[in-house]
Parts: sequence; structure tokens; C-alpha cells
Amino acid sequence: MTNNALRNVVHMEERRPSLPQEIARAILEGFDRHYRLFRDAAIESRRLFERAAWPAMRSLARERIQMYDLRVQEAVEALLARFPEAARDESLWPAIKLAYIGMLHEHKQPECAETFYNSVACQVLHRRYYHNEFIFWRPAVATEHLEGERPTYRCYYPLKDGLRRTLEAIIDSFGLEDPWEERRRDLRNVLRALRGHFPRPLRVRPDLQIQVLASLFFRNKGAYIVGRIINAQRELPFAVPILQNERGELYLDALLVGEDQLLVLFSFARAYFFVDMEVPAAYVSFLRWLMPRKPRAELYMAVGLAKQGKTLFYRDLHYHLKHSSDRFVVAPGIKGLVMLVFTLPSFPYVFKVIRDRFAPPKDIDRQTVIDKYHMVKLHDRVGRMADTLEYSLVALPLERFDPQLLAELERECASAIELDGDELVIGHVYIERRMRPLNLHLEELRRDGDEARLREVLREYGAAIKELAGAGIFPGDMLLKNFGVTRHERVVFYDYDEIAPMAEVSFRRIPPPAGYEEELAAEPYWTVREHDVFPEQFDRFLVADPRAREIFYEHHRDLLDPEFWLAKQARVRQGEQEDVFPYPEEARFTRASAGSRRG
Repeated sequence: MTNNALRNVVHMEERRPSLPQEIARAILEGFDRHYRLFRDAAIESRRLFERAAWPAMRSLARERIQMYDLRVQEAVEALLARFPEAARDESLWPAIKLAYIGMLHEHKQPECAETFYNSVACQVLHRRYYHNEFIFWRPAVATEHLEGERPTYRCYYPLKDGLRRTLEAIIDSFGLEDPWEERRRDLRNVLRALRGHFPRPLRVRPDLQIQVLASLFFRNKGAYIVGRIINAQRELPFAVPILQNERGELYLDALLVGEDQLLVLFSFARAYFFVDMEVPAAYVSFLRWLMPRKPRAELYMAVGLAKQGKTLFYRDLHYHLKHSSDRFVVAPGIKGLVMLVFTLPSFPYVFKVIRDRFAPPKDIDRQTVIDKYHMVKLHDRVGRMADTLEYSLVALPLERFDPQLLAELERECASAIELDGDELVIGHVYIERRMRPLNLHLEELRRDGDEARLREVLREYGAAIKELAGAGIFPGDMLLKNFGVTRHERVVFYDYDEIAPMAEVSFRRIPPPAGYEEELAAEPYWTVREHDVFPEQFDRFLVADPRAREIFYEHHRDLLDPEFWLAKQARVRQGEQEDVFPYPEEARFTRASAGSRRG
């Protein structure tokens, strides 16, 4: 062999990827496939919106929620098939991680790719605990100022083109194919609403601009324009919902302004948005400008990247534990028969662990509870069911547990916990945003004599039940203690062990007694089948306080009528999706033509 030929062989060997590089590349290819399909789903949601294909939109939402786990499993299987021995060699994984980091230098979704790597590594290694050198405990690649081929948001300058033309340009930039119902009217409505937030005399500054995210946000029957207006030191976050009428024509329904209204729009109790993002970190950074009080973890979840949200939440939790000293304690409120619920007072979440045994009258098993929570995860929550983060093998510092809580965990949830040195390891836990239990909130309002707020919260309570029914969910156990109140005083359901699809429930009227003996009988004299529900009996437990019950029935006495439930059930069975707006009715613009197709 000549010297030149030998040098060529040496150079080829040097350029050939090492085994860690090959494994890292295989994992990244698995992630890239996942994110390509994730973006494809966002693009498809736009087509479904334009066709008003609402059942298909709901199906797509369910499929996307399950997409991540399927892609991880595919990547694990591919890795083990290609590298059956090397992939399980733990000594290689520090080098695999280093090789992976090098591949993320120009990547547009590095933080999500790191999380995908962690998911694959944890499944391949079959270990319960992992050294930080194996996985990404902290992010290795910065995402600040990360941008894609196209800008994340567009800037418009009303001083140059005029406000009306600027608004027209914003609408046109999204290129929706459906015709508009009456665009000039809609623009007038937006201009009129804007003037209310910029009262005269308005001092327009040279930097006046409107920044709008380049992609629409799709959810249920609506598409949302999201952006902010900047005028000197003032920044005004906004969102504009685009809906359809019964003829498939588009119209602007409202102008949502300010952080509070956007927090409700992006609430943890609502379904995830579809939004096409080349660089998700850039979208989340923009949304943080609009909603600085919203945790970054919840924003990732809101745009459909639930696993990334879970990763950030877990980091936030451990960061908070390091910088706090209070203890986990039993959560306030009436104790549940199925879940043991505890909280860290300085951290706004609750931790729910399934008990080993359920006391009567609960007649379900552990798997049924897990199935119910999974059903809620896949369902449209219509702003009335709290989202849950599900974790396995969560290790928390033992010293941070109140002795009373620790004793109750050992007594009630022994199969789900394990002591490991100075840590308590919880085998399976659900984590939710902490809310004020509705029963405690109502007691407080009654004590304070605040009838106006009491009336509004009771109206909200009934509305929550009705909206859940309209979305196809029968709450089952509708006691006040199973609902919470958010900081915006919205009532949200959070106890899922007795929920059922509306289509599976048999709503019946109590038959009249055949005689005096049946009328006075202590037990029901009528036959009760497994899925039977008798709404007339709800009167016994919905609201106990006489004055509160009187207020509640001013708005919601129809909840006691089987015909109300049967009508809801019929619409659900026909595939109808009721309109549930993530903003108040009074915020909606007045339209000459009626009939929306949006929920």
C-alpha cells in the first residue's frame, strides 16, 4: 500500500463516527421524526379549522397527546435493535451525552431534544436512578435569542401605514382561505375596543409598534392571533379570537387585553393549543413577555409540548426545595377517600397519591382511578378540569415532610412509597395547580357577608357542571369539596375517580311510589342499575347551606331535571360540540348576523 493510500485510510478512520456518536445520532433522528410529526399536526389543525371539521380536530388533539410516548418507544426499539449491547453499556453514556450535545449546536429545538434524550436513556438503561453525567439534569444548550429561518414574530408600524391598514395587514398575513363574514365591521370593533385601552389624549411615541406571533394558535373551534402593542414604556398584551359562523365565514369575536385575560386563555384547565413553531423556545419567550406570572413549564404545556413542561416543572420543584425550608403538609380541605393529597405551602401545587385501600362507599380499584385520570388528559377540559402532571419514582427530601403527613403516607400509601436514605421515593404521583377548595371558599364568603361574590361563585359552580356535561363529561361526585377556585375565581373540577362519559350514563326520573309504604321506605323503592343516575337526588348534596342553595337554584335548578341531562346527552351523542368561550360574554363583539361554530 502506498503512503498516500495509507494516509487516506487513516483519514477515513478518523472521520468515521464513533460508537457514542452513532448512538447519539440515532436518538436525535428519533427526536427529529417526533418534532416533524408534531409540526405536521399543527399544520393539519389549520386545515381542519378551515373545513370546520371539529370531530377530526378533537381526534387530532387526542392523538397528539399520545404522540410523544409512541415516538420514544420507537426510538428505544430502534436503538436496541441496532446497538443491542452497546446501548445498555452504561460506561458509554457519558460519551453519548457529550456527542449529543455537539449535535445540538445549530438545532432549533435543543431543549426538547435534550428531554427526548432523557426519555430514551431512562428506558434503555432500566435504572431507577441516573447519574447526571448520563442525562440532562440541567440544560446544556442555551435557547436565549434562538431563532429559526423565519422571524418568530412580525412587527407592524401604525405610524407608517395607519392603524386600520395595519390591522388589515395582520389579518392578511395568516392567509386563511375561508371568506370573511364582514371584515370592515370586525376592524371597526377592534379599533373601538383599542380606544378603550388608549384613552384620549393619546401620546403616540415614535416606537409605536404591534408585534404579532407568526403562527395562529388553534384550539377547539377557534384560531387566535397573539401579540402585544408597544408605545414607549407601555406594553399591552392581546389576543384576538377568530371564529366561524354557520356558513363557514370568519369573524373576529373579541379583543382580549392584558395579562389576566391571557392567563385565562392559556389556563391549566384548558386543552393544549396547536401552533406551528420552528423554534418553541422563541414562542415561549414571547409568551412570557405577555404573561410574566405564567411559569415557563405551563407555557410549554399550553402549546402542546407537555413532556418539556414536565421536565421544567421537575427542575423548578427541586430548585424551589433548595431555596426554601417549609415542609410538605396535608393539603387543606376534606380528606378524599381515594387520594392522599399534600402540598408545600410555599409552592403553588398539590401532590396526589392513590391510597392503598378505598373506604366505603368507594367501590373502584387503583387501575380504574388511573384510567379516569388518563381519560381527562385526553379530553377537552373546557376550562373546567385541572390538568395533571403524572410522575413515577419522585425522590423528595425526607426531612421536608411533616411527621403527621409522613405517618399518614406510611399508613395509607405504603405500596407507593419507599424510604431511601435521606429521601422519600414516591412510586406514582399526580401533581396539579393548587386551588382553594370550593367548600372552604364559600364558607369564607358567607362569614364575610360578601353576597355579591358568593352569588358569582355559586353561578360559576353550576356553570362548571353544565359545561362539563356539554363537553361529554359527567362529573359523578359533584360535592363542593371536589371543586376548586382559581385566583381568577373560576370554578374548576379536580376529583376524577367517578367521572364518566355522558354517553354511558342512564339519566332517569324517580318513579312515583306505588303506595304509602314505598313513600316512607328508608331505602329506594325503585330499581337502580349500574349506570343509573337520578338528577332529582342531587338536591341532597349540591349545596347544603339554605341561603346558598336558594342563590344557586336561581341559576341552576335545571340540574335537578333529568330532561336537562338527557338533552345534553343527545347533543353529545350527535357529535355536537357546545360553545365554551375562554373569555366573558361581555367581551364579545356585537354582530348583526348570528350563529357561531366555536367552542
